[in-house]
Formats: sequence, C-alpha cells, structure tokens
Amino acid sequence: MKIDHRVVMTFRQILLMNFGFFGIQYSFGLQQTAINPVFSMLHANPDQLPILNLAGPVTGLIIQPLIGAISDRTWIPSLGRRRPFFLMGAIGCSVCLFLYPHVTELWMAVLLLWLLDASNNTAMEPYRAFIADKLPDEQHATGFLMQSFFAGLGITLANVSLYFFQRYFTAVTDEGMPVWVYGSFYVGAFCSIATVLISVLTTPEIEPTPEELAEIQAKPHGLVAAVKEIYEAILVMPKTLWQLGAVYMFQWYAMFVYWQFVSHSIADSAFGRSEATDPKVAAHLYEQAVAWTGLVNGFYNVVTFLSAFVLMYLARKYQAKLVHAFALALMSLGLCLFPHISNKFLLFLPMIGFGIGWASMLGVPYMIAVAEIPSGRYGVYMGIINMMIVIPMLLQTVSFGWIYKHVLGDDPGAAMTCAGLLLLIACIATLFVSTPHMPRRDNFPMKNRTQDKA
Repeated sequence: MKIDHRVVMTFRQILLMNFGFFGIQYSFGLQQTAINPVFSMLHANPDQLPILNLAGPVTGLIIQPLIGAISDRTWIPSLGRRRPFFLMGAIGCSVCLFLYPHVTELWMAVLLLWLLDASNNTAMEPYRAFIADKLPDEQHATGFLMQSFFAGLGITLANVSLYFFQRYFTAVTDEGMPVWVYGSFYVGAFCSIATVLISVLTTPEIEPTPEELAEIQAKPHGLVAAVKEIYEAILVMPKTLWQLGAVYMFQWYAMFVYWQFVSHSIADSAFGRSEATDPKVAAHLYEQAVAWTGLVNGFYNVVTFLSAFVLMYLARKYQAKLVHAFALALMSLGLCLFPHISNKFLLFLPMIGFGIGWASMLGVPYMIAVAEIPSGRYGVYMGIINMMIVIPMLLQTVSFGWIYKHVLGDDPGAAMTCAGLLLLIACIATLFVSTPHMPRRDNFPMKNRTQDKA
C-alpha cells in the first residue's frame, strides 16, 4: 500500500502557492515586451532580433531539465525540494532587472539577458512540478490554470507599466535610455522576489517519509547524474508527450515570432512608421508603438487571466485537447487579422482570441502531460516539456532572421501572418494527441483529507 501524501487544498491555499508565479511572469513579461525595444534603442537592426534572443531557448534547453532532474533528488530541511530553486531564481531575476536599464552597449544588454533568462528558468521550472507534488489529481486543472491566471496578471502589469511610465516619465538619460525603462524594470525587480517569498513562506512542501528520504539520498547526485536522468526519461517518454512535442514545435515558434516583431508591426500598421522619411520621426513613432504594444500585450494578458477560470471549467467538462485546439484556432485567427488593422484602438479586438489561446498554452497542455508522468519524475519531465518549448524557439532564433529578410521582405506584418498560420498547424496537430482519462472536477472542502492509493 503506497500512501499518497497529497491533500485537497482550498482555493485560497492554491492561490497563495501560485502567487510567486506572478512575480516570475512579471519578469517574463518585461522580456517579451521591453527587451527587444531596448535592443532597438541600442541600434540593433530588426533582422538581428531573432539571433539576439538566443539566450531564451539556449538557457531553457539546458537549465530547466537540469533543474528539474536535480530538484527531484533534492531535499533541504525547512526549504524542501522545489522552493530553494524558486528563491535562487527570483534573487537572480531581481538583480538582473535592477541592472538592465543601466546598460549602455548592445553587448551588455545581450549578456544581461542571458543572466536574466537563466534566473527565470531556474525559478519557473520547479513551479510546474510543485503543482504536481502538492495537489491531488482532481485539482491539477485548478493548479495549472491558476498559474495561467497569475501569468496573465503578471505579464499584464508588466506591459501596462511600460505605458504608464512612458506617459509620465518622458526624460532621456545622457546615455540615450528613456527614463520610463528604469521604472518598469525596478518594479519588476521588486515583484520577482517579493511574490516568491510569499509563496515560500505560506506553502510548505510535503516532507518525505524516512523511507522516501533515504531513497532520495541514495540516488546519485551531481550534473552527470542529472544528465543521465534526463536521457533515460526521454527514452521512456510516454507517447502523449511526444505528440505534444509536435504541437509545441509550431505554437512556440509562432510565439517567438510574435514577441520579436509585434512592436514593429504596430509601428508600421497603426503609427505609419513605414511612411516616415525622417529617421528621427521614424524613431519617435517606433517609441510610441512600443508603448502601445505594452497596452496591447497587457490587454491580451487581461483576457488570459480572466479566461483561465473559464478554461478550468471547460477542461474538466470536455476533452482537454479539444479545449486547447479551439483556443489555438482563436489565437491563429486573431494573429492573421492583426497586421491588417490600421486603427490602433481596434488592435485590441484580435487580442481577445490571442489571450484565450495564451491562457490555454500556459495551462492545458500541462494537465494533459501530468496525467502520464510518474510522480517520482515530475521535475525531470517538466524540464523535458520545457525543452519542447525552447527547441522551437532555438530554431526560430537561428532561422527566422533569414526568412524575415529574404522571404518576407523585411515586413513585420508578414511575420505576424506567418505566426498565425503556424498556430493553425499547431491547432490541427493538437487534435491528434492521445489524451488519457482526466479527473473531471475539483473539490475545495474546509478540511484537508489524506488519500490512500493501492
């Protein structure tokens, strides 16, 4: 008889355990919206943006599976298995975000992005496994989609902060960096560490039994053991995860295209930058477009955290893959319409479908995957799932610069359309994923209960 130590948690408890995800995603939101404009302000060309963003996929490919495998073999008294990595990552994020506005050269911005992304990956990876560790099967939908809620909220506030600070802080430093950049990144530095501390202090991890602790301590530790664990887990990876990998290939390639070129698309379609002949006027129009991009991205993330609760219900009532396919279809439609809208206010309409799709991407696939993952390997498999995210991003960084320049004719609007078509392919691929039976409802009793499993 194997005892399952996971207990049903109240809605408030699930909210608190995921609150740190808000700060992590605030940092990620700044990466989405503010990093590429900073590169452009430091005189990077648009076709250089994919390769300059190489840090994200490379650090994710290396760090997340390693952190996952190592955390599976970790137990630190008073901290636990996953929480030490939340803290290390959050501290790194806060330091990098504080320093980022002070960069004066492009190479400095790129180097700091590598450090920031490494910290984000260290904090983010164990959070997925934390949900599977703590919550019983029937509450996985709420746990993962609560992360979608906080991801949407964190990214929303990160994007809105760009617009707010640009509106009220219009000065420029002697080095040419707008003052509004400082405000956004300083707030991000505070949120990263503060929210993670709240989750760490309010949500203890499940302490292993003496037998389980002995098993953890008996496992080989270190980098070589972690790499071997990743390799062995890939060899026996369930069929469902391989099928999800095909979906991820298209949807995450598309997302990287969107994040890199959305501000340039808005600058051309809604602010008329492509018609400007004066470089100073074009630069000013682009800065306005960056601020508006913050609002557009903030809006779709508002949709994300609001629709997350609806997706919780739908994913329990219907097949999770059908919910995800529908969300991706809405996302694809929105992105294909996006570059053809010249009124900046109407740009928010296609973002409704985009936000629903983003909420699904952040939660529903994890619900599908975790039902197939052995409980003792939550960490390493969550890292492998992240490899499925960063591999298409890596391919995008090394391939899309050439595609953008030689196939799409340096047209950011065409890049948006290309991303929309890739999301449509991901939608179709989702329909072919084999989904196991998944729990249909969540419970929130006033008292916790212990479950026994044979």
